[in-house]
Amino acid sequence: MIRDTQKQFSEGKLNKWQYIDAMYAHHQLLFEYAELLPNTNISSISVEDNKVVMTFRDSRLKFIVSEGDKRLAPLDTLNFSTYEQEELQLQYLLAENCDSILDIGGNYGWYAMHMANRFPKTFVHSFEPIPFTFNHLNKNVAINNIRNVRTYNVGLSETKGSFDFFYDPKLSVNVSLARVSESETLEKVVCHVETLDEIVRKENLNVDFIKCDVEGAELFVFKGAKDTLTKFTPIIFTEMLRKWTAKFGYHPNDIIDFLAQFGYQCLVGSDMNLAPFTKVDDQTVETNYFFLHTMRHRDLIAKFIKK
Repeated sequence: MIRDTQKQFSEGKLNKWQYIDAMYAHHQLLFEYAELLPNTNISSISVEDNKVVMTFRDSRLKFIVSEGDKRLAPLDTLNFSTYEQEELQLQYLLAENCDSILDIGGNYGWYAMHMANRFPKTFVHSFEPIPFTFNHLNKNVAINNIRNVRTYNVGLSETKGSFDFFYDPKLSVNVSLARVSESETLEKVVCHVETLDEIVRKENLNVDFIKCDVEGAELFVFKGAKDTLTKFTPIIFTEMLRKWTAKFGYHPNDIIDFLAQFGYQCLVGSDMNLAPFTKVDDQTVETNYFFLHTMRHRDLIAKFIKK
């Protein structure tokens, strides 16, 4: 650690030249990152007073990196060159005529900022229940001067109230109403929860597109949105992961069956197209799914399903 090297020098354990050599070993990482960046969707890393900011190459959006969280979108982008790129591009195509997008499970704002940046005339409503994460969501929206994102420090489910949420400060992607992670650093915080139907009525929202990623509790979000689904029949993009839904006592196919009652067809994305999907089984590798209403979205279904 840099601070340890500085301490050794201040305590006289390193002379001036030993200290310079030791510090240069740390600084050498700057050049390694400069060599790494051209092969990724991160164009720059800014080391500022008390914070690190990374900028995405394609969108030019800035993202404050929270120390200790190893699964942040910009870090995943450094590790794997891109981050959920194909799925995002397909969502751009589907959402191009949407006026209102709901981001349920807002996390640090990667999704909300990208959709709001892509569609400056579209309003994005982002819901994030964890206070620490919600604070970073707002910082990221502010640093990008995004005006068409509204954030809500609330969780969504089928009932209203205050509930325990479990989260790992080192893995912000694993936030849930259940203990979906086996991490020893798991923390618990009480958060306020509303139903989506209540939020939509109270805020007088229109709903054209819903992105829902709440680590296994997706079915309960949709159960609390029956009126919204009936009235607005929005496009839905949601995660359905067997290992997470099992923590809540249901199977991803229950979401497929539930949404079918409202006229929805389940689809998966591939090569910038959609393919019909009927059932999750032990061989299923997909984790993210689209739901389009068979009547309202029939033109989109015809456009994006390969013949």
